[in-house]
Amino acid sequence: MSTLITPYTDARMADIIEKVRGGERLTLEDGVYLYDSSDLLTIGQLANEVNQRKNGNKVYFIENMSLYFTNVCESRCAFCNFRKDEGEEGAYTLSGEEMVSYVEQHIHPGVREFHIVGGHNDHVPFQYYVDSLQALHDRFPEVTLKAYTAAEIDFFTRISGLTIREVLERLRAAGLQTLTGGGAEILSDQYRKKMRVDKANVEEYLEVHRQAHQLGMRTHTTMLYGSIESHEDRVRHMLQIRELQDETNGFMVFIPLSMQPKSKNAGIMRRNSAYEDLKTIAVSRLMLDNIDHIKAYFINIGPQLTQVSLSFGASDVHGTILKERISHSAGALTPEGMTREELIWLVKGAGKIPVERDTFYNEIKVYE
Repeated sequence: MSTLITPYTDARMADIIEKVRGGERLTLEDGVYLYDSSDLLTIGQLANEVNQRKNGNKVYFIENMSLYFTNVCESRCAFCNFRKDEGEEGAYTLSGEEMVSYVEQHIHPGVREFHIVGGHNDHVPFQYYVDSLQALHDRFPEVTLKAYTAAEIDFFTRISGLTIREVLERLRAAGLQTLTGGGAEILSDQYRKKMRVDKANVEEYLEVHRQAHQLGMRTHTTMLYGSIESHEDRVRHMLQIRELQDETNGFMVFIPLSMQPKSKNAGIMRRNSAYEDLKTIAVSRLMLDNIDHIKAYFINIGPQLTQVSLSFGASDVHGTILKERISHSAGALTPEGMTREELIWLVKGAGKIPVERDTFYNEIKVYE
C-alpha cells in the first residue's frame, strides 16, 4: 500500500481512500465530496492508483482524422459556435465524393480511424448520411468509421421515421463500426433546458447507446463540463453512464470535455481552471470503476496539462485528429492536431509508455 502524498486527511477522505483501495464502489455523496474537496493531490493519487491497476503505465493513442460533412444544424445549443443556418455565410454540406476528395488530399499512411460528427442538417434526407459513410467506406475500407453522436442518431430517427435500431442497422450496412461520444453534454434534463440543448434528451441519449451495445457495437461517451452545472450534476452524469455500463458493458472510454468559451480572446476567468480539469479527470476515474479508460482530450485542455493528467487517472490522449473544428470554432487555444511523434513525446514526457491502438483498444505498437 502506497503512502498518501498528503497524509493528514479528514475522516471522510480516509473512508473514501479505504473504499477505493478495497475495490468498493463510490456513491453520489462520495463523488460530490471529492469535487468539493481541496485535496487535489490525494484525489489524483487515488485516481492514479486505480488507473495503474487497470492499465499499468500504458497510455493509448490512435492515428485518426476528424471529418465534418456539414455544419448546418437545426439545433441552437447555447454553447455551440460551430453550427450555421442553411444559406448563412460559412455554411456548407459536403457530398460523399467531396469528402473523399478532401481525405485523399490530407490523409497520410497510418490513419486508422475517421472521427465523423456534424450538424443536424434537416435540409438533406437520412439517405445523405448513409451515403456519406458508404462513400468513405468504399474508398478507404481499411479505415474504421467512428461516426455520429447519439444525438445525431436520434435526429436521424426523426427525419427518417425509422427506429433507433433500424437507423443503426442502415448505417452499419454502410460501414459504421462505432459511435462517437458527443451529444451527452450534461445528462440532466434541467441543464439541457437551461442551456437550450435542443436535441436528444437524457433518456434518448442513453437509449441510443443501449441499443448500439445490444447490436454488439462498442461506443464512446463524454461529459461537457464547465458551464452552469453543479458538482452534483456532474457526478449524477457519471452515475448514469456507470449504470448503463453495468447493464451493457459497451463503453470503451469516458471523455471529460472542458467547455470552451465563445471567443479565443476570452480571458482566463471565462475558462475552466487547470485545477478543475485535473479534478474532473481524477473524479471520473474514481467514479467510473467499470470503464477501462478515461481520456485526456488535449484539444480542450492543452498538451502540457494532458501530460500531467496521466498521473491523475487518464490513460488515453486521443489521437492525431488532423484539424479539429468544433472546439476551435469556439475559443480553444490548443493545436488542431498532433503528429504521432508529438503524441509519443507527450506520453514519454510524462514517464509513461505510449501505445498506438486501433479504435477498439487493440494494441498496434508499444513504444518502449
